[in-house]
Amino acid sequence: MNKIYNPSQADWEQILKRPTQTVADIEGTVAEVFNEVRLNGDQAIATYTQKFDGVQLTNMLVTAEEITEAESLITKELKEAIQLAKGNVTRFHEAQKTTRVQVATMPGVDCWQEKRPIQKVGLYIPGGTAPLFSTILMLVLPAKIAGCEEIVLCSPPNNEGKIHPAILYTANLCGVTKICKVGGIQAIAGMTFGTESIPQVYKIFGPGNQFVTVAKQLATKHGVAIDMPAGPSELLVVADDSANAGYVASDLLSQAEHGKDSQVILVSTSKKLMDEVEIEVDKQLAILPRVEIATEAIKNSKLIYVESDQIALDLINEYGPEHFIICVKNEDFYVDRIANAGSVFIGNYTPESAGDYASGTNHTLPTNGYAKNYSGVNLDTFMKSMTFQKITKKGIHAIGNAIELMAEAEGLQAHKNAVTLRLNEE
Repeated sequence: MNKIYNPSQADWEQILKRPTQTVADIEGTVAEVFNEVRLNGDQAIATYTQKFDGVQLTNMLVTAEEITEAESLITKELKEAIQLAKGNVTRFHEAQKTTRVQVATMPGVDCWQEKRPIQKVGLYIPGGTAPLFSTILMLVLPAKIAGCEEIVLCSPPNNEGKIHPAILYTANLCGVTKICKVGGIQAIAGMTFGTESIPQVYKIFGPGNQFVTVAKQLATKHGVAIDMPAGPSELLVVADDSANAGYVASDLLSQAEHGKDSQVILVSTSKKLMDEVEIEVDKQLAILPRVEIATEAIKNSKLIYVESDQIALDLINEYGPEHFIICVKNEDFYVDRIANAGSVFIGNYTPESAGDYASGTNHTLPTNGYAKNYSGVNLDTFMKSMTFQKITKKGIHAIGNAIELMAEAEGLQAHKNAVTLRLNEE
C-alpha cells in the first residue's frame, strides 16, 4: 500500500484524489443511451441489455413464478438473516417519523409544515459479481414507511436472463411493486422517461458504478430527482495504537472488494500501527475470493501518517469519506468534531459491515466527497416537506401593510393589490 508521512496541507488535494473518471470521460456514452431509450423505449432497452449484459430478453419484467422459484433457492438461514436485518432497518427508519410543525406567527396567521411521500420512486440495485440484495432493505423499507405508492426496482440480469434469487426474495419480502431485469445506464434512462414496460418515476435511488452515477445526474436534467451522486465505494479509518491491526485491515478490505475503483484510506498517528496494518492487509488479501478486485482497489489506497489528532481530523473533513471508522483512544474528539462523513462507525467492535447489512442504519451514502453537502438515504429522502398557511381577516390586517410596502418596493404592483383589496373590504 502507498505510505505517506506528514503530507503538507498543500498536497492534500492530490493525495486524496479519488480514482474515478471525470464525468466528461463517460457522459457521451450515457447521453447516447438516454437518447435511444427516450426515442425507442423497450426496443432500445433490449438492445443495450444484449450489448452490455450479454443476454437477449423477450420479457424484462420479473414474473410471479420467478419470485416463487427464487424463494425456494434461498436457504432458511439466509432468510432469517434478511428478516433480522429487515427488523432493525425498519425500527431505525420508523423512529425518524416526525409530526406536523405548526406555529401562529402572529394572531390570525397560522403556518404549518407537513410531509408527504414521493408517489413514484425507482430503485437501482447492482447485480453482477456482487448482487447487493441488502440495498433493497435500505431503499424499499423507508419507501414503504414513507408511504410511496409505486416502487419500481431495476437490477441487471445475468447471462441466463435471471436476477439473483436473493434480490428477488428480498424485493418481494419488502413490498416492491414492479421488478425489471434491466441494469446500467439503460435502467436509469428507462425510469427517467418511462417505457412500455418500465414506469416513469419521480425520483431515482441507489448506488452503482460510474456510468450509473453519471446517468443519475443526467436524469436530473429531465425532471427526475435523485437521492445523491452515489458512486464507487470508499472507506477511511482513523486509528492509533489502541486499534486492532487485524480488524482495521479487514475493514479496509471489506470495501476494497466492492470494485476495482473503490478506495480505502488509513489515517494514523502511529507508524507502528500502519506497518502492522500493511502486513495484515497482505495476509488477509491473499485468501479472499475477490482477491483480484481487492488488489486493484488497494493500488488506489493510502496509509497516511500524521502527527496529531487535529491534523488527522482536518484531513478527514477535507476528504469527506462515505464510511468513516474511528478506532482511537480519544474517540470523542472525532465523534464530536467530524463534519463531513456519510456514516460513522465507532470503536473496535463496530465494523462497517454492520451498517452495510443489519445494524439498522442506511448504507446508501454519498461518495466522491459529496458527504460535504449530501446526507445518506433516510426516511425524509422519500418524502417532501409541504408548507401550509391560513390567514384570518384579523391576520391579514396584522401583516397586510408590511406586504404592501415590500411589494411596492420590489415594483410588483399586482402583489400589493392582492392585499390592498382585502384590506379595503368593508
